[in-house]
Amino acid sequence: MFRDKDVLSLEGKVAVVTGGASGIGRATCELLAEYGAKVAILDINEELGKKAEEEIVKNGGQAFFIKNNVVSREDCERAVNIIKDKYGRIDILFNNAGVTKRKTVVNLEESEWDFVVDVTLKGAYLMSKYVIPVMAEGGGGSIINTGSGWGLKGGDDAAAYCAAKGGIVNLTRAMAIDHGKQNIRVNSINPGDTNTPLLRDEGRQLGIDDEEFLKLSAAGRPLERLGTPRDIANAVLFFASDLSTWITGAALVVDGGGLA
Repeated sequence: MFRDKDVLSLEGKVAVVTGGASGIGRATCELLAEYGAKVAILDINEELGKKAEEEIVKNGGQAFFIKNNVVSREDCERAVNIIKDKYGRIDILFNNAGVTKRKTVVNLEESEWDFVVDVTLKGAYLMSKYVIPVMAEGGGGSIINTGSGWGLKGGDDAAAYCAAKGGIVNLTRAMAIDHGKQNIRVNSINPGDTNTPLLRDEGRQLGIDDEEFLKLSAAGRPLERLGTPRDIANAVLFFASDLSTWITGAALVVDGGGLA
């Protein structure tokens, strides 16, 4: 028997996506808009952010772009105030912005460590800091943080990335405990290698040809392929929707079986 209400529907909800101009973030903005959400696209790349907004609106969705640097407290507070003024609420926050440097601790420069940890981990903290009071005023909501398979196990030549993503996974648990009383659910998705500009850039950092690196990244997975941005966006939709109303503090692995 079909339900009268689509439990995946996001009609009337407002979603905020950091790193929303490309890759997983872009795919998630598109999918959340398809399911009815009003989407605020946050990214430091103004050109790609505006293109994402235009494409979503052209396809009948509701979206608008805000240029945002998640490392900046002022930028994060300003973005949240703009969204609150425009829509009066925030129901979904997808802390997705992240970067990587493929180096060991010996080879990493201090500035590179700071860059990776700040964008990935501090950015999630700052956006959550300003979104949570707005979300609580509206009766609750869902926060989804992008971790990684390498936030649950180690990886080679990626010390700062592994540290930052491990931090995301446990920050998620701590936030779930702190804000459950406000009816705010906090979960992490932990992708395996996904065919995005970020993954291809990793290969270049390691001196490996794009096509060869993508083949190496897909090798050994039970499902025998890389993830697509849409694969990951589907997991975000699950946590954003009413299908996951009694799930919080979880770390969902979305990796084609790579950690199996």
